[in-house]
Amino acid sequence: MSSIRRVVVTGLGAITPLGNTAPAYWEGLRTGTSGAATITRFDPTKFKTRFACEVKGYEPDTFFDRKEHRKMDLFTQFAVIAADEAIADSGLLESGVDKDRVGVIWGSGIGGLKSLQEECFQFERGDGTPRYSPFFIPRMIADSSSGNISIKNGFRGPNFVTTSACASSNDAIIAAFNNIRLGLADAVVTGGSEAAITESGVGGFNALKAMSERNDDPASASRPYDKDRDGFVLGEGAGALVLEEYEHAKARGAKMYAELIGGGMSSDAYHITAPDPSGEGVVLVMKNALRDAGIQPEDVDYINTHGTSTPLGDGAEIKAIEKVFGEHAAKLNISSTKSMTGICWAARVASKRWPVCWLCSTAWCHPPSTCIRPTRKSTRP
Repeated sequence: MSSIRRVVVTGLGAITPLGNTAPAYWEGLRTGTSGAATITRFDPTKFKTRFACEVKGYEPDTFFDRKEHRKMDLFTQFAVIAADEAIADSGLLESGVDKDRVGVIWGSGIGGLKSLQEECFQFERGDGTPRYSPFFIPRMIADSSSGNISIKNGFRGPNFVTTSACASSNDAIIAAFNNIRLGLADAVVTGGSEAAITESGVGGFNALKAMSERNDDPASASRPYDKDRDGFVLGEGAGALVLEEYEHAKARGAKMYAELIGGGMSSDAYHITAPDPSGEGVVLVMKNALRDAGIQPEDVDYINTHGTSTPLGDGAEIKAIEKVFGEHAAKLNISSTKSMTGICWAARVASKRWPVCWLCSTAWCHPPSTCIRPTRKSTRP
């Protein structure tokens, strides 16, 4: 390979708390809709947090036959649905693509939590005799998502799942990006999915004192950068992108939403759950991304932030942005999709990259819809 290849986005798909298709999701973002409401997947009465951002009106029989969806955890169902939409949007299958050169690189921070919980509950209720489903392990493991997508479409290129908590799908997208630009694949279906709104998921995050307990006002509970933020809101769903080598996409006449020009990764190396309050890990990842892209801070005009609505995380992120961008920080447009979708873990980064792709096409970015009392005043002219 003589040179680094260019990478573009040619397909988008989504199933989210704001809408069960990509266009519906975009409309929810455009109108500032909140996906938060009282939990319906189980009785949350005795939990400290009784609301979440659930995917609404989801019926698996609409997308799968009964035998098929029984073999998949909910997070894998979401993955397949979003990937199907992105693949159809890209027109990849209709173009006679070489399936040996198409990969699936997916992200999931938790995997099949619902399946794990159900099987363990069932065993605990029994007499000690193991009666586990033969589909238990395939449903639970995180790479059942990428595996099912590739099996359904016959894609035989690179196939794996990245697991790095909130950054899972970001790492998946960067891995897909690098596989294409280094010539290891011509196209990759990438993104992330999560389905952790279960008794163990909500109870576990409550025990960490990480989630909002604003039960009287779920719609405005996820409020990144607001003075009164009190924790994140748990979400679920999936976001998918088809990444493709530029010349490959051009040759088949594919539409192109955006071009990826760089990506960065880093670690705080600070604490298992809390961010470094200095923001140095965030500073490093942004510098790495800028260096990889070959651009200057002044070339950036929008940041779709992590913005979890936690007291510690949001503050560290703003410090990092000011350190990296200096005076230019006052000119940046900044918002967090999680003000509407909640934190969907692996699905969140993919679903946040999705509106950024639309931004490139429409020159419009969504506002931080629930920031009622900003932590600090804007210095923008």
